Amino acid sequence: MQNLLLYPQLFYTFARNSLIRDMTFRTNFLIEVVSSIGWMAMNLGFYLLVFSYTSSIEGWGKYEFFVFIATTMFINSVVQALFMPNAQEMSELVRTGGLDFALLKPVDTQFLLSLRKINWSSLGNFVVAIAVLVYANRHIDHARFTWVQYVLYPFYIVCGVLMLYSIMISLAATSIWLGRNQTLYDFWFYITNFSRYPLEIYSGNPLGVTLRTVFTFVIPVLLVINVPARMMAKPLTSQYAFLAAFALLATVLSLLASRWIFKRALESYRSASS
Repeated sequence: MQNLLLYPQLFYTFARNSLIRDMTFRTNFLIEVVSSIGWMAMNLGFYLLVFSYTSSIEGWGKYEFFVFIATTMFINSVVQALFMPNAQEMSELVRTGGLDFALLKPVDTQFLLSLRKINWSSLGNFVVAIAVLVYANRHIDHARFTWVQYVLYPFYIVCGVLMLYSIMISLAATSIWLGRNQTLYDFWFYITNFSRYPLEIYSGNPLGVTLRTVFTFVIPVLLVINVPARMMAKPLTSQYAFLAAFALLATVLSLLASRWIFKRALESYRSASS
């Protein structure tokens, strides 16, 4: 029990130290926040332009689609803040021998390597996402919605974060086998691109159906944003109730698979001093 209580304290220490480090260079921190928000503002401007020519995109109205975008921003900002800075350094730790020191620490190695650095500037988009979600929800008729959907929305946001983390840490762990090579980790950016669009886009032709099947039931990136976004944007139907149930299973299986891959990679690691 005492060991379990250690991890929240460690996370608090990591978060505090990262914030102190970021505040040491305040101008750089502010520039990163502004540039990140600016990039998202340009994306929002693009979709505003698109919706000036059409009323919906594959059944998603303007404000429903903005809920989808807000959900994307929620999940991506958390992943980029908590996990991405650490996953990007995995291969460098292997090359320099820093992984040796991580293995000597009396805490879980995956926890240490996943959360030791936090990029606070990435959370600027989280604040923007709240504003977009509030704006979009004011224009959506929620008469056919249930209170369960509102309760499940933040829960499935967490599930989406965990699914993306599982894919990221699995691909990053391959650098232990490959040394400094990050080719498979870089592949994460291509895989997650599929998660940024509604499921309806992947239909109507054999290629779309194949992509939808693979990235829903094999690599569940299409569930990451579609499931929570629907909870807040559309009335829940039996078809998507099934996807919501499957998303729970996919989250658990993704975490177990990533844990197995990470531990197998560590078993293959040879110390830099050997």
